[in-house]
Amino acid sequence: MSSATLTAAASANAARRGSPWARRALILAAWLAFALFLLLPLYIVLSEALKQGLGTFFAAIFEADALSALKLTVFAVLISVPLNLVFGVAAAWCVSKFEFRGKSILVTLIDLPFSVSPVIAGLIYVLLFGAQGYFGEWLQDRDIQIVFAVPGIVLATIFVTVPFVARELIPLMQEQGTQEEEAARLLGANGWQMFWHVTLPNIKWGLIYGVVLCTARAMGEFGAVSVVSGHIRGVTNTLPLHVEILYNEYNHVAAFSVASLLLVLALVILLLKQWSESRLSRLRHNDAEE
Repeated sequence: MSSATLTAAASANAARRGSPWARRALILAAWLAFALFLLLPLYIVLSEALKQGLGTFFAAIFEADALSALKLTVFAVLISVPLNLVFGVAAAWCVSKFEFRGKSILVTLIDLPFSVSPVIAGLIYVLLFGAQGYFGEWLQDRDIQIVFAVPGIVLATIFVTVPFVARELIPLMQEQGTQEEEAARLLGANGWQMFWHVTLPNIKWGLIYGVVLCTARAMGEFGAVSVVSGHIRGVTNTLPLHVEILYNEYNHVAAFSVASLLLVLALVILLLKQWSESRLSRLRHNDAEE
Protein backbone atom coordinates (compact mmCIF):
# COMPACT_ATOMS: atom_id res chain seq x y z
CA MET A 1 0.00 0.00 0.00
CA SER A 2 1.41 3.40 -0.99
CA SER A 3 2.20 6.18 1.48
CA ALA A 4 -0.43 8.37 -0.18
CA THR A 5 -3.08 5.74 0.47
CA LEU A 6 -1.99 5.40 4.11
CA THR A 7 -2.07 9.18 4.53
CA ALA A 8 -5.56 9.38 3.03
CA ALA A 9 -6.80 6.59 5.30
CA ALA A 10 -5.32 8.27 8.37
CA SER A 11 -6.94 11.57 7.40
CA ALA A 12 -10.29 9.87 6.93
CA ASN A 13 -10.01 8.19 10.35
CA ALA A 14 -9.09 11.48 11.99
CA ALA A 15 -12.05 13.17 10.33
CA ARG A 16 -14.37 10.46 11.58
CA ARG A 17 -13.00 10.71 15.11
CA GLY A 18 -13.22 14.48 15.18
CA SER A 19 -11.29 16.75 17.51
CA PRO A 20 -10.73 15.70 21.14
CA TRP A 21 -12.47 18.85 22.39
CA ALA A 22 -15.58 18.11 20.35
CA ARG A 23 -15.75 14.56 21.71
CA ARG A 24 -15.31 15.76 25.27
CA ALA A 25 -17.98 18.41 24.81
CA LEU A 26 -20.45 15.86 23.46
CA ILE A 27 -19.71 13.44 26.31
CA LEU A 28 -20.10 16.22 28.86
CA ALA A 29 -23.40 17.30 27.28
CA ALA A 30 -24.65 13.72 27.40
CA TRP A 31 -23.77 13.39 31.10
CA LEU A 32 -25.38 16.73 31.90
CA ALA A 33 -28.57 15.70 30.13
CA PHE A 34 -28.48 12.38 31.98
CA ALA A 35 -28.09 14.14 35.33
CA LEU A 36 -30.76 16.75 34.57
CA PHE A 37 -33.45 14.48 33.18
CA LEU A 38 -32.82 11.26 35.15
CA LEU A 39 -30.66 11.64 38.24
CA LEU A 40 -32.23 14.91 39.43
CA PRO A 41 -35.83 13.59 39.28
CA LEU A 42 -34.72 10.42 41.08
CA TYR A 43 -33.08 12.49 43.78
CA ILE A 44 -36.17 14.66 44.18
CA VAL A 45 -38.48 11.65 44.48
CA LEU A 46 -36.31 9.93 47.08
CA SER A 47 -35.55 13.08 49.08
CA GLU A 48 -39.23 14.06 49.25
CA ALA A 49 -40.22 10.51 50.18
CA LEU A 50 -37.75 10.44 53.08
CA LYS A 51 -38.41 14.04 54.11
CA GLN A 52 -40.21 13.05 57.32
CA GLY A 53 -38.18 9.97 58.09
CA LEU A 54 -38.37 6.24 57.45
CA GLY A 55 -41.40 5.81 59.71
CA THR A 56 -43.58 8.05 57.56
CA PHE A 57 -42.08 6.53 54.41
CA PHE A 58 -42.98 2.95 55.32
CA ALA A 59 -46.35 3.99 56.76
CA ALA A 60 -47.31 5.45 53.36
CA ILE A 61 -46.17 2.33 51.50
CA PHE A 62 -47.89 -0.15 53.83
CA GLU A 63 -51.08 1.88 54.13
CA ALA A 64 -54.15 -0.16 53.16
CA ASP A 65 -55.01 1.79 50.00
CA ALA A 66 -51.39 1.70 48.81
CA LEU A 67 -51.23 -2.08 49.28
CA SER A 68 -54.54 -2.45 47.46
CA ALA A 69 -53.18 -0.35 44.57
CA LEU A 70 -50.02 -2.48 44.49
CA LYS A 71 -52.03 -5.71 44.40
CA LEU A 72 -54.22 -4.40 41.57
CA THR A 73 -51.17 -3.28 39.59
CA VAL A 74 -49.53 -6.69 40.01
CA PHE A 75 -52.79 -8.42 39.12
CA ALA A 76 -53.14 -6.40 35.90
CA VAL A 77 -49.53 -7.20 35.00
CA LEU A 78 -49.98 -10.93 35.69
CA ILE A 79 -53.01 -11.04 33.38
CA SER A 80 -51.92 -8.74 30.55
CA VAL A 81 -48.30 -9.83 30.12
CA PRO A 82 -48.92 -13.60 29.64
CA LEU A 83 -51.80 -12.89 27.25
CA ASN A 84 -49.66 -10.51 25.22
CA LEU A 85 -46.82 -13.02 25.29
CA VAL A 86 -49.05 -15.67 23.71
CA PHE A 87 -50.49 -13.21 21.20
CA GLY A 88 -47.07 -11.75 20.36
CA VAL A 89 -45.50 -15.14 19.66
CA ALA A 90 -48.49 -16.26 17.58
CA ALA A 91 -48.60 -13.00 15.61
CA ALA A 92 -44.84 -12.99 15.00
CA TRP A 93 -44.98 -16.63 13.88
CA CYS A 94 -47.77 -15.89 11.40
CA VAL A 95 -46.18 -12.72 10.01
CA SER A 96 -42.63 -14.05 9.71
CA LYS A 97 -43.23 -17.65 8.64
CA PHE A 98 -46.27 -17.45 6.35
CA GLU A 99 -47.67 -15.42 3.48
CA PHE A 100 -51.42 -14.80 3.63
CA ARG A 101 -54.02 -12.26 2.61
CA GLY A 102 -54.35 -9.43 5.11
CA LYS A 103 -50.82 -9.76 6.46
CA SER A 104 -50.10 -6.04 6.17
CA ILE A 105 -53.41 -5.26 7.90
CA LEU A 106 -52.43 -7.50 10.83
CA VAL A 107 -49.07 -5.74 11.18
CA THR A 108 -50.82 -2.36 11.11
CA LEU A 109 -53.33 -3.43 13.77
CA ILE A 110 -50.50 -4.62 16.03
CA ASP A 111 -49.05 -1.09 15.91
CA LEU A 112 -52.42 0.56 16.56
CA PRO A 113 -51.89 1.14 20.33
CA PHE A 114 -48.73 3.09 19.48
CA SER A 115 -50.69 5.57 17.37
CA VAL A 116 -53.84 5.87 19.50
CA SER A 117 -53.73 7.95 22.68
CA PRO A 118 -54.24 5.80 25.80
CA VAL A 119 -56.96 8.20 26.90
CA ILE A 120 -58.84 7.58 23.65
CA ALA A 121 -58.42 3.84 24.16
CA GLY A 122 -59.95 4.13 27.63
CA LEU A 123 -62.80 6.24 26.26
CA ILE A 124 -63.55 3.57 23.64
CA TYR A 125 -63.99 1.01 26.42
CA VAL A 126 -66.33 3.37 28.25
CA LEU A 127 -68.39 3.86 25.07
CA LEU A 128 -68.54 0.10 24.56
CA PHE A 129 -69.04 -1.24 28.08
CA GLY A 130 -70.22 1.74 30.11
CA ALA A 131 -73.76 2.12 31.47
CA GLN A 132 -74.74 4.15 28.40
CA GLY A 133 -72.44 2.24 26.07
CA TYR A 134 -73.13 -0.08 23.18
CA PHE A 135 -73.15 -3.22 25.38
CA GLY A 136 -74.08 -1.39 28.59
CA GLU A 137 -77.71 -2.50 28.83
CA TRP A 138 -76.85 -6.13 28.03
CA LEU A 139 -74.15 -6.15 30.70
CA GLN A 140 -76.40 -4.53 33.30
CA ASP A 141 -79.13 -7.11 32.71
CA ARG A 142 -76.59 -9.82 33.56
CA ASP A 143 -75.03 -7.90 36.46
CA ILE A 144 -71.65 -7.70 34.74
CA GLN A 145 -69.54 -4.62 35.36
CA ILE A 146 -66.49 -3.94 33.22
CA VAL A 147 -65.99 -0.17 33.28
CA PHE A 148 -65.12 1.31 36.71
CA ALA A 149 -64.14 -2.18 37.83
CA VAL A 150 -61.13 -4.48 37.66
CA PRO A 151 -62.03 -6.05 34.25
CA GLY A 152 -61.91 -2.63 32.59
CA ILE A 153 -58.47 -1.95 34.05
CA VAL A 154 -57.18 -5.29 32.79
CA LEU A 155 -58.66 -4.72 29.32
CA ALA A 156 -57.13 -1.25 29.09
CA THR A 157 -53.75 -2.58 30.21
CA ILE A 158 -53.88 -5.39 27.66
CA PHE A 159 -54.69 -2.93 24.85
CA VAL A 160 -51.81 -0.54 25.51
CA THR A 161 -49.28 -3.38 25.86
CA VAL A 162 -50.28 -5.42 22.79
CA PRO A 163 -47.41 -4.36 20.46
CA PHE A 164 -44.36 -4.88 22.67
CA VAL A 165 -43.75 -8.62 22.41
CA ALA A 166 -44.86 -8.89 18.79
CA ARG A 167 -42.78 -5.93 17.60
CA GLU A 168 -39.64 -7.38 19.17
CA LEU A 169 -40.14 -10.83 17.70
CA ILE A 170 -41.32 -10.02 14.16
CA PRO A 171 -38.05 -8.53 12.82
CA LEU A 172 -35.97 -11.12 14.69
CA MET A 173 -37.92 -14.05 13.27
CA GLN A 174 -37.96 -12.53 9.77
CA GLU A 175 -34.18 -12.16 9.94
CA GLN A 176 -33.74 -15.79 10.98
CA GLY A 177 -35.86 -17.09 8.11
CA THR A 178 -37.54 -20.48 7.90
CA GLN A 179 -34.66 -22.79 6.94
CA GLU A 180 -34.26 -24.41 10.36
CA GLU A 181 -38.01 -25.01 10.76
CA GLU A 182 -38.17 -26.54 7.28
CA ALA A 183 -35.24 -28.84 8.12
CA ALA A 184 -36.97 -29.91 11.34
CA ARG A 185 -40.15 -30.61 9.40
CA LEU A 186 -38.25 -32.79 6.93
CA LEU A 187 -36.78 -34.74 9.85
CA GLY A 188 -40.28 -35.55 11.07
CA ALA A 189 -40.86 -32.95 13.80
CA ASN A 190 -44.44 -31.88 14.44
CA GLY A 191 -45.51 -28.29 14.96
CA TRP A 192 -45.02 -28.25 18.74
CA GLN A 193 -41.62 -29.97 18.56
CA MET A 194 -40.51 -27.57 15.84
CA PHE A 195 -41.50 -24.55 17.94
CA TRP A 196 -40.14 -25.83 21.25
CA HIS A 197 -36.78 -27.17 20.04
CA VAL A 198 -36.01 -24.90 17.07
CA THR A 199 -37.91 -21.61 17.11
CA LEU A 200 -38.04 -20.87 20.84
CA PRO A 201 -34.26 -21.22 21.49
CA ASN A 202 -33.62 -18.78 18.64
CA ILE A 203 -36.06 -16.12 19.89
CA LYS A 204 -35.81 -16.51 23.67
CA TRP A 205 -33.76 -13.33 24.28
CA GLY A 206 -35.99 -11.26 22.03
CA LEU A 207 -38.98 -12.76 23.81
CA ILE A 208 -37.57 -11.86 27.23
CA TYR A 209 -36.83 -8.33 26.02
CA GLY A 210 -40.39 -7.89 24.77
CA VAL A 211 -41.84 -9.26 28.02
CA VAL A 212 -39.71 -6.82 30.03
CA LEU A 213 -40.93 -3.85 27.97
CA CYS A 214 -44.52 -5.10 28.22
CA THR A 215 -44.23 -5.42 32.00
CA ALA A 216 -42.79 -1.93 32.37
CA ARG A 217 -45.61 -0.39 30.33
CA ALA A 218 -48.27 -2.37 32.19
CA MET A 219 -46.98 -1.21 35.59
CA GLY A 220 -46.74 2.44 34.63
CA GLU A 221 -49.85 2.84 32.47
CA PHE A 222 -51.90 5.86 33.52
CA GLY A 223 -54.04 7.33 30.72
CA ALA A 224 -56.25 4.43 29.66
CA VAL A 225 -56.52 3.03 33.18
CA SER A 226 -57.45 6.44 34.55
CA VAL A 227 -60.45 6.68 32.21
CA VAL A 228 -61.88 3.24 32.97
CA SER A 229 -61.02 2.91 36.67
CA GLY A 230 -63.42 5.40 38.23
CA HIS A 231 -60.71 6.28 40.81
CA ILE A 232 -62.37 4.24 43.55
CA ARG A 233 -59.85 4.30 46.39
CA GLY A 234 -58.84 0.85 47.55
CA VAL A 235 -60.81 -0.83 44.75
CA THR A 236 -59.88 0.38 41.26
CA ASN A 237 -56.76 2.47 41.84
CA THR A 238 -53.44 1.22 40.50
CA LEU A 239 -50.16 2.61 41.85
CA PRO A 240 -49.91 5.52 39.34
CA LEU A 241 -53.52 6.52 40.08
CA HIS A 242 -52.92 6.28 43.83
CA VAL A 243 -49.91 8.58 43.51
CA GLU A 244 -52.05 11.10 41.62
CA ILE A 245 -54.76 11.06 44.29
CA LEU A 246 -52.26 11.53 47.13
CA TYR A 247 -50.58 14.41 45.31
CA ASN A 248 -53.90 16.13 44.55
CA GLU A 249 -54.73 15.87 48.25
CA TYR A 250 -51.44 17.68 49.04
CA ASN A 251 -50.16 14.59 50.81
CA HIS A 252 -46.85 15.02 49.05
CA VAL A 253 -44.70 12.85 51.30
CA ALA A 254 -47.02 9.86 50.89
CA ALA A 255 -47.27 10.51 47.14
CA PHE A 256 -43.49 10.52 46.71
CA SER A 257 -43.17 7.48 48.99
CA VAL A 258 -45.50 5.43 46.81
CA ALA A 259 -43.82 6.86 43.71
CA SER A 260 -40.48 5.61 45.05
CA LEU A 261 -41.96 2.12 45.07
CA LEU A 262 -42.73 2.51 41.38
CA LEU A 263 -39.20 3.85 40.97
CA VAL A 264 -37.68 0.71 42.47
CA LEU A 265 -39.81 -1.49 40.23
CA ALA A 266 -38.78 0.62 37.21
CA LEU A 267 -35.09 0.24 38.07
CA VAL A 268 -35.47 -3.54 38.33
CA ILE A 269 -37.21 -3.56 34.95
CA LEU A 270 -34.44 -1.36 33.53
CA LEU A 271 -31.75 -3.80 34.68
CA LEU A 272 -33.68 -6.72 33.17
CA LYS A 273 -34.10 -4.72 29.95
CA GLN A 274 -30.38 -3.97 29.75
CA TRP A 275 -29.49 -7.60 30.40
CA SER A 276 -31.91 -8.99 27.81
CA GLU A 277 -30.93 -6.29 25.29
CA SER A 278 -27.24 -7.18 25.61
CA ARG A 279 -27.99 -10.87 25.10
CA LEU A 280 -30.19 -10.07 22.10
CA SER A 281 -27.46 -7.87 20.56
CA ARG A 282 -24.94 -10.66 21.07
CA LEU A 283 -27.29 -13.14 19.40
CA ARG A 284 -27.75 -10.86 16.38
CA HIS A 285 -24.00 -10.30 16.16
CA ASN A 286 -23.37 -14.04 16.16
CA ASP A 287 -26.01 -14.55 13.48
CA ALA A 288 -24.40 -11.83 11.35
CA GLU A 289 -20.98 -13.49 11.64
CA GLU A 290 -22.42 -16.84 10.60
